Amino acid sequence: MRIINAALLAGCLAITGRTLGTARLAQGNDQLTPIQREIERQRQRLSSAEIEERRDALMRLANLKRAEASRVATAGLKDSAPIVRATAVHAVLSLPEGEGAAVLIPLLQDKLEFVRRETAYALGETRSRSAVEALSSLLMFDKETGVRAAAAIALGRIGDEAAVNALSQILSGTGPTKGKKKRASENEFVRRAAAHSLGQIRSRSSVRVLIAAIENETNPSDVRREAATALGLIGDSSAIPSLRAALASADPYLSEAARDALRRLRIARN
Repeated sequence: MRIINAALLAGCLAITGRTLGTARLAQGNDQLTPIQREIERQRQRLSSAEIEERRDALMRLANLKRAEASRVATAGLKDSAPIVRATAVHAVLSLPEGEGAAVLIPLLQDKLEFVRRETAYALGETRSRSAVEALSSLLMFDKETGVRAAAAIALGRIGDEAAVNALSQILSGTGPTKGKKKRASENEFVRRAAAHSLGQIRSRSSVRVLIAAIENETNPSDVRREAATALGLIGDSSAIPSLRAALASADPYLSEAARDALRRLRIARN
């Protein structure tokens, strides 16, 4: 009888312990704010075996637009599923810019093209200058056109003059190539993005390469148009002769871009 009673007592104590633990957990959750409870709920979902549930948790954390939610979302950056990692790079964007860039930069080395591409776009959203070196390297050396274009766009969004050298090399076609030679259409896509970003950065040190781009009639029309627009944004008067010459272009869109750029220059001078 004593043995049975001892066993019953032990069982009761175990149940009581679990009950108390659950009660304490419930009490702790009761002390959280609604936002904190939501963040904790999504944190738990990140451990799900279902990929779509983990993705949904990251999207919900992103929608909260809070640094504490983004810190929880950083767990998704190391997820085994590429689509979850790609979702996570946008879910951490409520972190302070330096902190966000620090957790994102390693994913520029991801094996999957679309993860690297989405990471580059996300780094542009951080506006962190600490990402310029890594993005410039990606622009120069990544083998995928979409990734390189994303890096160029991100550098323009960050707007740091330290990116001008890499962007200028890409625009002029003097940058290094990695692997097989790129198709002309791929070069056009990346070079157009580079010209656009130089206009966003607005550094006078890029004026010469932009003038060369607009004057080179072998360049694709889209590249020349972006160069004209960029020159208008920079506002350096040395571009006026090239822009005036572009007014007579057979491409009406280039003529219009040159006209708009000259209009900006006149306003800047006045």
